[in-house]
Amino acid sequence: MASRPRLHALALIVLGCAVARSWAACQLQQFAEFPVTMSGLRPIIHAGVNGADAWFIADSGALYSMLTPAAAAQFNLHLKSLPFGFTVGGVGGTTQTSVARVNTLTLVNVQLHNVDFLVGGNDLGGGVAGLVGQNIFRAGDVEYDLANGFIRLMRAKDCGDTPLAYWAKGQPVNVLPIEQATALVSHTRGVAYLNGVAIRAIFDTGAATSLVTLEAARRAGVTPESSGAVATGTSAGIGHDLVRSWVAPFASIKIGAEEVRNTRLYISSSLMPDVDMLIGADFFLSHRVYVAISQGKLYFTYNGGPVFALPPAPVAAPSPATAVAGAAPAETSTAPAHDADAAPSPAAAAEPAEQPADAAGFSRRGAAFAARHDYARAIADFNRACELAPSEPSYFMQRGMANWASRETALALADFDQALKLKPDEVSTLIARATLQEQQHNSAAAVADLDAAARAVPRGSAYSLNLGDLYLQAEQFPAAIAQYGDWIEVHSHDDVQKVRALNMRCWTRALWGQELNQALLDCEAALKLKPEATAVLASRAMVYLRQREYDRAIADYDRVLTEHPKNAWARYGRGVAKLRKGLSADGQADIAAATADWPEVASHAAQRGIAP
Repeated sequence: MASRPRLHALALIVLGCAVARSWAACQLQQFAEFPVTMSGLRPIIHAGVNGADAWFIADSGALYSMLTPAAAAQFNLHLKSLPFGFTVGGVGGTTQTSVARVNTLTLVNVQLHNVDFLVGGNDLGGGVAGLVGQNIFRAGDVEYDLANGFIRLMRAKDCGDTPLAYWAKGQPVNVLPIEQATALVSHTRGVAYLNGVAIRAIFDTGAATSLVTLEAARRAGVTPESSGAVATGTSAGIGHDLVRSWVAPFASIKIGAEEVRNTRLYISSSLMPDVDMLIGADFFLSHRVYVAISQGKLYFTYNGGPVFALPPAPVAAPSPATAVAGAAPAETSTAPAHDADAAPSPAAAAEPAEQPADAAGFSRRGAAFAARHDYARAIADFNRACELAPSEPSYFMQRGMANWASRETALALADFDQALKLKPDEVSTLIARATLQEQQHNSAAAVADLDAAARAVPRGSAYSLNLGDLYLQAEQFPAAIAQYGDWIEVHSHDDVQKVRALNMRCWTRALWGQELNQALLDCEAALKLKPEATAVLASRAMVYLRQREYDRAIADYDRVLTEHPKNAWARYGRGVAKLRKGLSADGQADIAAATADWPEVASHAAQRGIAP
């Protein structure tokens, strides 16, 4: 598309030269530096879209920058069709796309004009508008320094094979050959070894955690039935399908000269074609990475701490009575950067040689520490940010989240209060405080914050699903229905969350016991998109139970319990339906089984007016 070379040219001209380093004839020039703030394991870049604030995921795995359909609508962008059959693929399959032109895109205080974005994919949540992809990052070599909160674009001149990890200062550097990028395939690809088996890997900051395909895991001798493997449900990517996932232990993953032993990785039932592994943001946080497109190499050094985000222990930790003595050690890595068989931990991360220069720098580094669950260091950095810039609300918000994660709820609440005193309409802080207030059973305060957030967000924004869930938790059924409705109206049927949104509106009406005909329409629409969705069948069964359609309720509950025999709510609902039909023995048996699995099920149902 026309805007791609235009964007590259502008980046090269207007961002200019910030840093230049040289070794003999080799000259290494930095011409752009993007501040990056970790939101969990998502690297976020702030931008301006036609003068409005926007947040994007820095996604090295995306061929081209994208906006979600909801964000394009929020920014009032005109959509143009692409040639028939043009799709974008990724985790979860493909998605149909259109294109929208942004008149003014602001990055790092530089304005770029008439920039085209692909529009498509799923809602990204958390107020994120889209992805910044390789059409930005492939303007030259690129350095990913997520632990310190930066992505830098670099130009290497007359460097030949000179090692380009300029920051290493004597620290051992890993080198990995990468494939030559093309105009259509610009991913950073290389070969890694999983349990000694060669696999094709993409370095993808847009993937929060590293993961391997089901097929690659099988070639490495690991399956969902292997010892220690645990099903983790489904996950989503850019495509319109949910993909099944598991967590399993692996004896070894080797990337370049670095080998990580006895670690755990996600396994995905589906990735992109010709890809065995996504090396995600968890790896980038534990390493400083330089992608030398000019040399066909990737350089990286180890920062310290766990290489991958998953803990080494099983998801369901064994009790002391069942723990096995002499089990394999936790994730260990043999690499020049640290000792073999030393079990890294967040506290083992090396102290950065260069301290942040300002409050924003401390904030970004603190967010990186928080993403790796090193909350003590995160809070220390957020303290400095708050001291240096006491009028900036986001730093108090960040510290509040870290305090909350550290179980210091009183400190977290005080930080949220201060952040909202400085910026009363900040949606993410209002939602965080509402969630914390609800956890502390202060529903009135929680609802007040949710109401304020609902007034502040654009209709149908990426926050709407979250707001609907929280209103439902607070039993504010009409408000929850309104938020789900706003989201449903803005998003197409291709969005992977559409089934969930329709189901949640159906379930909310079923719990409320009102608008049951509309609830049934929602469930039917969701089942049309995903006929075997047991969560939707459970919601429809509740509607039928409310409508005294007992045979239909029992039929739906039967299907749910075939898949999930321990679903106490479904078993209790079926028991009630059977009792109302006069099937006393079967109904009492269901209620007894449900109560054994969840002793409070009868009281919860009674609160909703559901009783035998």
